[in-house]
Amino acid sequence: MKIHFAGDITSLLSGVKVLSAELGMEMGEDGLTVQVETLESGLEVGWEKETGYIRYHQKHQFFRGLGLFIQHWRTGKPFHIREQQQFDLVGPMFDLSRNAVLTTASFKLMLNKMAMMGLNTVMLYMEDTYEIQEEPYFGYMRGRYTQEELKEIDDYADQFGIEAFPSIQTLAHLEEFLKWEPVSYYRDTKGALLTGEEQTRVLVERMISSVSAPFRSRKIHIGMDEAEELGRGKYLDRNGYIDRLEIMTAHLEIVLDEVRKHGLKPMMWSDMFLKLASDSGSDYYDSETQIPEDMANRIPKDMEMVYWDYGHKEAVEYEKQIAKHRPLGTRLAFAGAVWIFNTFGVNYGLSLPASDTALQVCKKEGIREVYATLWGDDGNEGNPFAALLGLQLYAEHAYSPVQPEWQQIAERAEFCTGISAESYLLMKDLDETPGSEPGNRIQSNPSKFLLYQDVLLGLFDLQIEGLALNDHYEQLEQRIRSARAGSPKAETILTVPEKLCGVLKRKSQIGIALKQAYDDQDMEALQQLAAEELPAIAEAVSELRDAHRTLWYSMFKPFGWEVLDIRYGGVLSRLDSAAQRLTDYTAGRIAKIEELEQERLPFSSHNRTNNKGTGWCSYYYRMASPNAFFHVLNPL
Repeated sequence: MKIHFAGDITSLLSGVKVLSAELGMEMGEDGLTVQVETLESGLEVGWEKETGYIRYHQKHQFFRGLGLFIQHWRTGKPFHIREQQQFDLVGPMFDLSRNAVLTTASFKLMLNKMAMMGLNTVMLYMEDTYEIQEEPYFGYMRGRYTQEELKEIDDYADQFGIEAFPSIQTLAHLEEFLKWEPVSYYRDTKGALLTGEEQTRVLVERMISSVSAPFRSRKIHIGMDEAEELGRGKYLDRNGYIDRLEIMTAHLEIVLDEVRKHGLKPMMWSDMFLKLASDSGSDYYDSETQIPEDMANRIPKDMEMVYWDYGHKEAVEYEKQIAKHRPLGTRLAFAGAVWIFNTFGVNYGLSLPASDTALQVCKKEGIREVYATLWGDDGNEGNPFAALLGLQLYAEHAYSPVQPEWQQIAERAEFCTGISAESYLLMKDLDETPGSEPGNRIQSNPSKFLLYQDVLLGLFDLQIEGLALNDHYEQLEQRIRSARAGSPKAETILTVPEKLCGVLKRKSQIGIALKQAYDDQDMEALQQLAAEELPAIAEAVSELRDAHRTLWYSMFKPFGWEVLDIRYGGVLSRLDSAAQRLTDYTAGRIAKIEELEQERLPFSSHNRTNNKGTGWCSYYYRMASPNAFFHVLNPL
């Protein structure tokens, strides 16, 4: 369609030009007249009798309004839409620290989608993936962003009115930097900084100065979460035992001194304070936790706390947790999640209802900032673009005082991304398998551990026994293939899952078949498995790896792919070794296959109700083998 904008769009023009192709529009004097005006608050969009209007208060609202206008104009029916934004800031947090560092081109594509949705902020989570000139090992070979790249992202976001800002770590979660011997003087424990030292103060100053420089925003997230190991390593040797709250608050003051010098507005994860206040000293969600007055008095009030919660389903659970935060006496933001972490899929069965409930509570409780985290734990096999349906949920909540209708979310997602909600929801079935809880509400990730588990060792075989997983993945492969055929744009999120299903329809239960044939001394079956089935699985794994590699290089910087290359290579090598072991046994060259002699035990009870269900595993090296991948005598 062709549009003639009447009104001053000077500050909007660059963003309009960028989005024109995605919106299927062009500008021209002979186009449909759309009057553009500003408002004191809110967003109004409408069209009737050949005249349209977009009235907005904030810049980002115009781009949501433009999308709404085109979406509804295509119906051919007059419309008048009024919206009031419910949150001051709403947007995603991208994990750029677990190997998958988005290229600037991919980041821009994501920002385009965010602009059409009406999201107005983006948090860049960078543990060590930003440049510090004085620290060459910081982000070394990790795909760190240069100052120029971060400025390019910030400039691009700003044209849509999207506030980009950094989220870093200034205390713990710094394993990938602290592992280097030349910087060991910064290290307390494997992942925590040695606090109370001058060189650590200088490092913090360099962090804050370097990471804040490219951004317009004065916001900065200083991290400081999950620092349970604080003060228990080199610090303990030097200073003796000191209460962790005392260590943490002293270090927080040092960090905030640097933040204030740079005129920044700090926020941090809240978990350590609630953990330290709990009876166990480590339970963030302990329902009995009360913040003691002494702790509350030691927390600077210019700090904004971020309450993170990724999986509760009931409103009362969020209400109680928010109430526990109130005595801290600071502003409170909320961070939920779209579950792409530790899986090849997206756990929409949990993410959508949990986020829906949380966002309703946030409105009721007056929480004005909400974020959707997209973590990439353990190597980031997931695809952040597959999470866009979840981001659309956040966007629609942000412009509705009540719970948005699912049809509205689905229609908006398809308009903004070109991919149907049904196609996105196929991603959940990679893990929402026979044996999982309804909606996978107690997270299970068989799409990952069934790919990586060794066919001879069968660590998860007892847990999946009796579950028709091969059939599940074969049927899912067909459903994904059909969805891809009907939607070329879905290619980016469905190609790898389709290839993964091509592997898992053969590999999921292969260990059970191997063990059964061996126990039955069915030599013919063992020969067939070695000669036909294992090579067929290897061929499917190679196809999956090729598709995944193509996707990775199109989305992320190359650093980090080598980890997945090694994982795929490990699967292929072990399939080859398994085939050789079977061949040697059936040919009489070895007397037994010791791996298949072993009794199978449950992998764990984690995320299994009454010891039933497929379960969960967080780490590749535990999926692949029970044997030692590494052994650290002195982690300090």
